[in-house]
Amino acid sequence: MATPTRQPGQLGGLAMFCLVFLPFALGHYLSCLMRTVNAMLAPQLVAALGLTPGQLGLLTSAFFFAFAVVQLPVGMALDRWGPRRVQPVLLLVAALGALAFSGGRNFSELVWARAVIGFGLGGCFMSAVKAISTWIAPARLPSVHGYLIAVGGLGAASATLPVRLALHYTDWRGLFIGLGLAAAAIGLLIHLLSPAPPPTRGAPLTREAVLAVYRHPAFRETAALVLVPHTVFFGMQGLWIGRWLSDVARFSDAAVGYLLYLGMAAIIFGAIFVGMVTEWAGRRGVRPLTVAAAGIALFIAVQLGFVIGYAPSYQLLSVLFTLVGTITGIEYAIVAQSMPPALTGRAATCLNLLIFLGAFAVQAGFGQLVGCWQANLLHQYPAVAYRCGFAVLVALQLPGLLRFVWRQWRPRTPVRAGAAHGGKINLPSGSPAH
Repeated sequence: MATPTRQPGQLGGLAMFCLVFLPFALGHYLSCLMRTVNAMLAPQLVAALGLTPGQLGLLTSAFFFAFAVVQLPVGMALDRWGPRRVQPVLLLVAALGALAFSGGRNFSELVWARAVIGFGLGGCFMSAVKAISTWIAPARLPSVHGYLIAVGGLGAASATLPVRLALHYTDWRGLFIGLGLAAAAIGLLIHLLSPAPPPTRGAPLTREAVLAVYRHPAFRETAALVLVPHTVFFGMQGLWIGRWLSDVARFSDAAVGYLLYLGMAAIIFGAIFVGMVTEWAGRRGVRPLTVAAAGIALFIAVQLGFVIGYAPSYQLLSVLFTLVGTITGIEYAIVAQSMPPALTGRAATCLNLLIFLGAFAVQAGFGQLVGCWQANLLHQYPAVAYRCGFAVLVALQLPGLLRFVWRQWRPRTPVRAGAAHGGKINLPSGSPAH
């Protein structure tokens, strides 16, 4: 069924919500749910297939690897054909991956199926942002972008207690059949409801265009500070925080589900709070990158609690990890504000590529490290394994923070054009993963 082409501004508020925001936001919701669902399913997957920590980490992180690989092709496809044509096809791929995962009989089959899911969901956030940017007035973008981030947080939260409740009526295989059907339904909804965008001529995402992003001082300065903590946040909160609560804190599956739910729900509040603090600091002349550095210092301090095994507050540590970790999403807003408008779209794509490749390495590598120790009869690994893992993560994040602090204290030099990050950020900060 052909959908008539409309121009931006021709849609009313209700039509905008029903035809643009809701269908694409549902895709982002599903992406965040399926990205983190293995944290809740880990005990069942380990019991059914006898997975080692290394295999569990590789299985779950395959999503991140495929998600990263697809970023550049999806970015080019969105510029050429628009989200209304691209996103339904990708969601159909995700549906096929979910159905394949539900029927997987061994580790290899599940890894490939999980990668197909990541491939299919790799464009959900970018498609939503592009559709919203096309049809919603610029003055309303900050608030609508914040709502989109909140929907992603709701999706991550739905991967905890709601999934645990669903497991009372089905197993993980039946759950993935339902998720596959949901992906296909959302793709059909976008195809039927979303208006055809006005014709545009997007700039090609050539090798030179990508290199221009990576060479830009603002991009490099931001990535040097925030990129590694962002990959740690994504790689850990989707799987290993839940395993730590089970293996080290020795909480029951019900308690783990509840704490994961609180942590994922904290994404919503964390994103809103980070946006408010950054805007407040900007009015007082504090650079957004300085706000990011303060947040990352606090994020590393939380991880040190895992390293030393701060037993009196295991519950608080698990929630604080996700709540404070939302500061890492500020790099999208910093890059968007600091770089020329012609580079912002491809910059987001390049940033996604680095973040999800890093999250893949963190999630898989942490599992390999924990697997160096021997599990007990309940498949639980010792606290020292997790302490060493978190110590390695802290060691990886400290150089970027110390480099930033050193650059602030050394004698000031003239700032090159395009490298300044001052001013006010209006976009609420969070993960696209979102």
